[in-house]
Amino acid sequence: MSISAEQRARLQAMGIGPVWVLRHAQAEEGGADEIAAAPAAEKTSAAAASGIDQMDWDTLEQTVSSCTACGLCKTRTQTVFGVGDQHADWLLIGEAPGAEEDARGEPFVGQAGRLLDNMLKAVGLARGQNVYIANVLKCRPPNNRNPEPSEVAQCAPYLQRQVALLQPKLIVVMGRFAAQTLLNSDASIANLRGKVHHYRAHPEDSAIPVIVTYHPAYLLRTPTDKAKSWADLCLAQSTFQQQH
Repeated sequence: MSISAEQRARLQAMGIGPVWVLRHAQAEEGGADEIAAAPAAEKTSAAAASGIDQMDWDTLEQTVSSCTACGLCKTRTQTVFGVGDQHADWLLIGEAPGAEEDARGEPFVGQAGRLLDNMLKAVGLARGQNVYIANVLKCRPPNNRNPEPSEVAQCAPYLQRQVALLQPKLIVVMGRFAAQTLLNSDASIANLRGKVHHYRAHPEDSAIPVIVTYHPAYLLRTPTDKAKSWADLCLAQSTFQQQH
C-alpha cells in the first residue's frame, strides 16, 4: 500500500513515525481465514419476537432511545445509537459509550474520537463519508466498567439490525470486548488481529469480512501499539479493495 504525503501527515498525527509499510500481515500473524459463528439462536429469536429485525433506521433509533430492557437505562444520560453514512461500505464497532459519548449522544468523541478521525484519514476515509460508527452497547456502563453478558444480550439485536440495514462491505471492530462479542470468541486481541474473520448475523446471509484492531482509547494509553493499528488499517484497506 503506497503512502501519500497527506497520509504521512495523518500518521504523524497518530504518533507513528517513521512511516513503514505493512508487508503481509496475514503471513506474519499466521492468519488463516476464519468464519465467525452466528450469534446465539436465542438472540436472533428475541429480535424477531420484538420486531427489531423488521425496523427501519428511524424506528430502530427511536426504539433504542426509549429502551429500558436492562439496568443501564437508569444510569445513562442518553443512548448512543450510532453516527455516519447509512449507506456506508465501512462499519466501525466499539465497545460502549464513555462519559463524553453519554453526554453528547455520539460514539467516539473527545481524544479517542480525534485519534479515530486521524486513523480514518490515514486510509483516505472520514467520519460520515462511507463510514458508519456504532458500539456493541448503546448505553454507558457506570464507571466505564465492562459490559455484562445480560446487557450484551439485550443490545445485540439492535447491532444486528444496524448491520442488516447497512449491509457493509467491511467491519472493523475496535477493542477486545467488541471483537470477542462480534466474533463469538474468547481469544485475545493479539490472536484475533492480523487475520480476516467473517461475520454472519444469520446463516443465509453473505459473510462480511471483519478486521480486529485496538480501541483508540487503549492507543492513547499505549502509544507504542499505534504502529500495530496502522498495520490493521492497511489490512482492512487491502481487504476492502480486493472486493472491488
